[in-house]
Amino acid sequence: MLNIDMSLVQQLIAAQFPQWENLPIKPVKSSGWDNRTFHLGEKMIVRLPSDAEYAPQVEKEQYWLPKLAPFLPLSIPVPLAMGKPTEVYPWHWSIYLWLNGKTASIENIADLSQFAITLAEFLTALQNIDVTNGPLAGSHNFYRGGSLKTYDAETHQAIAILNNKIDVLAVKKIWNLALASEWHQAPVWVHGDITAENLLVERGRLCAVIDFGCMGIGDPACDLAIAWTLFKGESRDAFRAALSLDNDTWIRGCGWALWKALIICAKLPGIDQHKVEKSWRIINEIIQVCS
Repeated sequence: MLNIDMSLVQQLIAAQFPQWENLPIKPVKSSGWDNRTFHLGEKMIVRLPSDAEYAPQVEKEQYWLPKLAPFLPLSIPVPLAMGKPTEVYPWHWSIYLWLNGKTASIENIADLSQFAITLAEFLTALQNIDVTNGPLAGSHNFYRGGSLKTYDAETHQAIAILNNKIDVLAVKKIWNLALASEWHQAPVWVHGDITAENLLVERGRLCAVIDFGCMGIGDPACDLAIAWTLFKGESRDAFRAALSLDNDTWIRGCGWALWKALIICAKLPGIDQHKVEKSWRIINEIIQVCS
């Protein structure tokens, strides 16, 4: 993996966008895994894919985000420029407008049920946007919007690793229920990675949705995993009530959450203990509610 640091960013900016070469550069506190992110001055950020598998997301975001933004009720990233590959950095990269807000957490959300409704309204608006020529699920977005069957082997491998730590029969029952149905309607837009880390909060309310690298068109079930990773009880019910989706789609959404929690608990390299503990809670709650 490339060493993506401030020196590299400064070099790229100076070579390709000299009008901004004197602006200060510093890392963003929560940079993420798919991209390395840096402040550029006070009003911009620079995002560079951390590996080749994330590189196709750049041009996709640059093209589609300005087309989606007018139809959405919340702020989304605003592309300002796209950098070109060079000898020192081999992929396209982006400069975006900086969006105000803090990463969503239980502590900074004023009303979790209202937050859930606001997010549901955003997803409904996204799903209602014309999908003509939109990118179908594929390797560019890790098959978000596609079939859960893509991750069947990986899920069963995680179940085998966790064999003595989980209720295997209950987990397999839930997983098989999720696999048993498909999205039979026309494809809709999906964000593909609706997590607390990609939701911004200002004055206790949801103000922006970021990181559309996994966006595409297909089955909206992948965007429902947040019902298990952030919401619970009343807020989960409010989220579901505000979305007009059938029960099978909600079961597949549960499957997406279960898959991710299982592979994290199977201790993929680089996963911190906090995420592992949270994923155990998600698995246990899914078993309790859905089995």
